[in-house]
Amino acid sequence: MSRQKRYSRSVLTSVAILLVAVILLAAFWPRPMLVDTAMVQRGKMLVTINEEGRTRVKEPYVVSSPVAGELQRVTVLPGDRVVGGETIVARMTPANPSALDVRTREQAIAAVSAAEAALRVARADLNAALATDDFAQSELERTQKLVTKGITSKVAMERAEQAARIAKANLDTVQAAIAMREAELANARARLIGFDDAGLAEALEDSETPSYSIPLRAPIDGTILQVIKKSETTLPAGEPILEIGDIEGDLEVVAELLSSEAVQVSEGDRVIITNWGGLGDLSGSVSRIDPYGYTKYSALGVEEQRVETTIQFDGLSEVRGTLGHGYRIEVRIVVWEDDDVIIVPAAALFRQGQNWAVFVDISGRAELRVVDIGHNNGLEAQVENGLEPGDKVVLFPSVNVTDGARIAERQVK
Repeated sequence: MSRQKRYSRSVLTSVAILLVAVILLAAFWPRPMLVDTAMVQRGKMLVTINEEGRTRVKEPYVVSSPVAGELQRVTVLPGDRVVGGETIVARMTPANPSALDVRTREQAIAAVSAAEAALRVARADLNAALATDDFAQSELERTQKLVTKGITSKVAMERAEQAARIAKANLDTVQAAIAMREAELANARARLIGFDDAGLAEALEDSETPSYSIPLRAPIDGTILQVIKKSETTLPAGEPILEIGDIEGDLEVVAELLSSEAVQVSEGDRVIITNWGGLGDLSGSVSRIDPYGYTKYSALGVEEQRVETTIQFDGLSEVRGTLGHGYRIEVRIVVWEDDDVIIVPAAALFRQGQNWAVFVDISGRAELRVVDIGHNNGLEAQVENGLEPGDKVVLFPSVNVTDGARIAERQVK
């Protein structure tokens, strides 16, 4: 009996030891590392330069005050349609003449008196010149009759003709002097015009549409972009009032590229316009790259050299919807594209010495493979040699993944 008990105890002990060994073996048995994988594919690939941009009207027209004067309240609003040469967008009245102080006014009155006296002198000279001219003409006629009868010589007639011409020239001179004196008198009287002038006060009477107002008409067919001066105010000549542009036919995009990116772009490159607020993407093309760069500071305070690049929209304006002037968009300038390349995710690439390499999942084992990479857009890379479509590569390989290590694809719940 005791022998049977000893046998049973040995069996139970062996079973317990074996069970503990199995548990320990299962606990410490090396397991495959869980990794994320992706397939190598063949398809279309783009290399783009991505940047923010803004829309603008290519040739905006600024309506300015033609003279110094008073701007009446502007009634048009941004977004209103206008017809070139017909739509009145604003009205102005000429500025009132400056008020005269006492001394300046007395000087102006004295100048008027002097001009009037000079005019009277000129008119007196005119009477004398007329009398001299009439006498010279009469003397010439008498001398001509005497010469015809042979009573006097031809020398006397020549002297009479000379006197008549001199009298005529003197008359013309006096008449010109009168015209000059009249102009001086008008100029002197104009200096007396002030706010208290009765004739001016009558001209400045209030009315809804004064006859003396200057209408400002739209220079082109287009849309009011912005009203710079809305309220009634006094403006100098050349002051901007509002801005007009053709949004439908003259809208373009301007993007500020880094100078290192701008050298990769050429005129005519295809552009994909995204995140503009409407459905789908818009298409365009690079129309101009400015030849100069300028310094601009980023939001982090980093000094950057930027180059302004202009992009033209392709297609009809109806596709853009209500996209207007100064709107924010995003552009993707295509600098390289191919419709048939082998593509590997850029997240699978890492440096192996001077070369690029990936880990390929071969039946649950990681195989280190050196690859030749062409173009890389940051998300995908062109494979020139080392991979084939259908290969499964490890994404974001850690330092624990080595050549020949057991791996398993992580299951997404």
